[in-house]
Parts: sequence; C-alpha cells; structure tokens
Amino acid sequence: MNLKKSLMLYVVSSSKYGEEVKTLTEAMEGGATAVQLRMKGVSDREFYEKAKILRKKTEDYDVLFIVDDRIDIALAVNADGVHLGAEDLPLQVAREIAPEIIIGKTVRNEKDAVLAETEGADYLGAGSVFPSNTKKAEVIGLSELQNIVDSVRIPVVAIGGINEGNACEVMRTGVAGLAVSQGVLEGKTREKTEKMKLTLRNCR
Repeated sequence: MNLKKSLMLYVVSSSKYGEEVKTLTEAMEGGATAVQLRMKGVSDREFYEKAKILRKKTEDYDVLFIVDDRIDIALAVNADGVHLGAEDLPLQVAREIAPEIIIGKTVRNEKDAVLAETEGADYLGAGSVFPSNTKKAEVIGLSELQNIVDSVRIPVVAIGGINEGNACEVMRTGVAGLAVSQGVLEGKTREKTEKMKLTLRNCR
C-alpha cells in the first residue's frame, strides 16, 4: 500500500450528515481513497459493530480504513490504522500496543508536527485549516499548514472547512491529501465525492 496515495481523499464520518456506514459507503463509491470512522457518545458495541461492517466494505473497495481515537476497536476489526487526537492515548503508547498499525496524529503547529513524527506517527492530520461546522477547533490557516508540511517527512493531510472551492489552494502547500466531512457528506455524497476527486486531479 502506498500510504501517501491512499490519503489523497480522506473522508471522515459525522453523525451530523447521516448514518456512518451509509455515508462512508457512498463516499467510497464516489472515489474516496481513505475513510475514517468517527463516533462520539456511542457504546463500544455500536462502534465495534459499525467498524466491523466498514472493514469488510473498505476491503471490497480497496480503501484505507482508519478508526478515530479507539485503538482497541481498530485492532478488534483489523483496521488499517487509528487516528489520535491531543486528548487520546499517547502516540508512543499506541505504537507499543500496535507496532504494525498505521497511526495518524492531529497537529496544529510545527512544533507538535515534529514531535509526532519523532514519536512514530505515520501521517499527520493538520488543521483546522479553515473554520469548520463539523468540529470546533483552532483555525491554523494556510501559512501554518505550510510550516507543518515543510517541517516533516511524513505525509500531511489537511482538515477543516475544506471544499471544492478551496481544495486546490490547500493542495498547493504540498499536503498528501484532504480530509473532508461536510464538503462531501452533506447531501448527495457519492456525487460530491466524485466532484471532489476530479477537482483534486485537476489541482495537480
């Protein structure tokens, strides 16, 4: 698997935009190269059951499958990886538990990016690049995103407020790809994902 290529169009689920398995499946049909199952405030059993279904679907579509926060769920369903935020399990501990799994780490500045790479992250999720309705987070802007990309050797995925209108501007910073939720999940997910993928191809 070429991790950098797999991160090009990375769709993150949100209950705001519909049931997770349904919307992520539609995103895969539209050409998503990676999907992340993000579920807040649900039981472990519900998270596990949906992750198990998505593991099979991502194998069918040959799409990278990342579980948000929960390394136990990721390991239980044999996901490709886990994505960790600032309040999640420390990256070094996660690496000790699962030495072979792909680990992504959320960062918001150059210092955190360098530290995450040193601790063993395989890729970084940098943002929020623009204000986002999906998740409230500090806005870092394109200049700090550029600093992050320039400071590390591992792939960087931009996240936060990204849509067709600003996608190419973000890609020009040298990121490996874009992580999107509202930009493709709100409305006709398959069609919006197809349009976003075409936009990305035209950016290069």
